[in-house]
Amino acid sequence: MSTKKYNVGIIGYGWAATAHIDAINASSQAQVTAIYSSRPLDSATLSAKHGGKIKAYDTVEALLADPDIHVVDITSYPSQHCAQAVAAAKAKKHIILEKPMANSMPEVIQIFEAAEKNGVKGCVCFECRFSSQMEATKAVIDQGLIGEIHYGEVDYYHGIGPWYGQYRWNIGKKDGGSALLTAGCHALDALLMCMPGEVDSVTSFSTKSKSEYFTPYEYDTSAVTILKFKNGAVGKCAAIVDCLQPYYFHTHLVGSHGSVLDNKFHSAKLKTNKAQWSGLSMKMLDSGDVSDHPYQAQFQAFFDALDKGQDMPLTSFRDALRTFKVIFAADQSAANGGQPVKVA
Repeated sequence: MSTKKYNVGIIGYGWAATAHIDAINASSQAQVTAIYSSRPLDSATLSAKHGGKIKAYDTVEALLADPDIHVVDITSYPSQHCAQAVAAAKAKKHIILEKPMANSMPEVIQIFEAAEKNGVKGCVCFECRFSSQMEATKAVIDQGLIGEIHYGEVDYYHGIGPWYGQYRWNIGKKDGGSALLTAGCHALDALLMCMPGEVDSVTSFSTKSKSEYFTPYEYDTSAVTILKFKNGAVGKCAAIVDCLQPYYFHTHLVGSHGSVLDNKFHSAKLKTNKAQWSGLSMKMLDSGDVSDHPYQAQFQAFFDALDKGQDMPLTSFRDALRTFKVIFAADQSAANGGQPVKVA
């Protein structure tokens, strides 16, 4: 019998859920013991597939009523996130929540406030913060090797066409939302992780490809956002989900002592030749496959924080709230033809 501390219930049994289950079960403190899906599931089949003893539930309410479940992991459609997360908070369950938190800022705030009111902790799946690429980049910044950053860009290029798992529901405005909400949010969140200070305002423009692969989309699938920071710095984030190219998570940060470009850097502090880049040893973010995402490191950090009764580092609900304020301001700007929008 398992001696792990946290029993986790999964809400929504799709592609992302399978990667989450493996990462949760690989953690030191938690195991998946329950799964809800709108599709009929068999407990014995789930247990055999994922290991351990897993109970299948046919309603969210029944899963949340189970006193043996300590944490819920919500991987359902984005339009369902708010109602399910608020219900989980009221049931006193800690919450892992796939991005986006929800499809509107009022819903994001509702989730955050419900968690605060009920004393539960949250983890939002901005797992790129736990990637080798972003950890190495942040280490260079924290060591002062590029000095004070005055310009930064982090861009997301990933064609989400018929060949990709979430395409079926991603094409609709109801669950896809926008290029930023559906996937580009990873890049904008990474930019905010790297850039100092708070965002003052954003200006965003959007468009879409004429390729037949992306015609079914009900929203613009390419967007670029310019961020003006209160300290005077400037940032840029492109969210391109209608490209025909390899996955690319572009990072370029420019500071008073040097720059970082993807897996390369130059630092005047090291007195190296500025005509040549120095290499950074890292695993690049180069795949949209959920099985390749650094969920395990993120979830381990979440469970470690639960042990201490603290918010987790980097991707707590409070951290994500800051990112979504910028995202929804950017989408408002794009909807208004690029008019600047202040970030509240």
